[in-house]
Amino acid sequence: MRLAHAVLALGLAVMPWVPLAHAQGKPAPAKSVRRATCPADMVAVGVTCVDRYEAFVVELLPSGKTRAHSPFEPVQGLRVKAVNARGKHPQAHLSRNEAEAACVLAGKRLCADTEWLRACKGKRETTWPYGPTRVVGRCNDHGTSSFNLLFGKDGRPPPQSEYDFDHLNDPRLNQLKGTLAKAGAFSRCKTTDGVFDMVGNLHEWTAAPDGTFRGGYYLDVEQNGLGCDYRTTAHHDKYHDYSTGFRCCKTPGAPVTKPASSKTAAPKLAPRAGKPKRGVPKPALRPAPIPRAGQD
Repeated sequence: MRLAHAVLALGLAVMPWVPLAHAQGKPAPAKSVRRATCPADMVAVGVTCVDRYEAFVVELLPSGKTRAHSPFEPVQGLRVKAVNARGKHPQAHLSRNEAEAACVLAGKRLCADTEWLRACKGKRETTWPYGPTRVVGRCNDHGTSSFNLLFGKDGRPPPQSEYDFDHLNDPRLNQLKGTLAKAGAFSRCKTTDGVFDMVGNLHEWTAAPDGTFRGGYYLDVEQNGLGCDYRTTAHHDKYHDYSTGFRCCKTPGAPVTKPASSKTAAPKLAPRAGKPKRGVPKPALRPAPIPRAGQD
């Protein structure tokens, strides 16, 4: 009682204890998503559900049934839904807008860049999904340049004239040995949360509206940033080639927003004209050396 009278005598109000964040008007930190909240094919990563594997697609028919679609063929003009599962080749040859539409039809969405980075780096924010230092071969990151093999001559890279839209989307490119791997085939290319293949295999589109893909692909995981920090921004949202893939994210309880445009018209030729921007991938790097016996 004496203490209370003393406080009042000093003209101070006796206030109940309030956490500092609330007292200053700051929102309480968002709670992490519980694993049970996410669909079976997704992993809880912070406040977001993330596809466990890179996505493939199935075609949605007018009857409501689905039909398998080749991951080695473009999806333009089709209604396709994102699916992900271990042991399936992920879908290449699709644009950022086509990836977004496929996620929405699956009740999901493309991952924001911050969500993608959190999923790749993990809680410890490492450069590679599995740790701070690259281990060559832990992910599908040192494959064969099928583009050189198909369009080059005498083992040399092809001339610049060969890098046109049709050649960059040739269905043979990801079917040669040493190219695209099935989801989860590199079992140690996994984050502590249990997300696979975020570096290497295929580039992954994010929700950035102007076109961003991350993580590198089976020929390059360092040219435009190391591992999880690999980022390409030089292509428009309708661009696609044999290296571009995706995965989806989902916020539990949030409504799915329909894409601004779900049309999948054929894009114009590959990179934007003019001086290349930082982050332009070289889709046909020289073939990586074949590892000797006993190498990882």
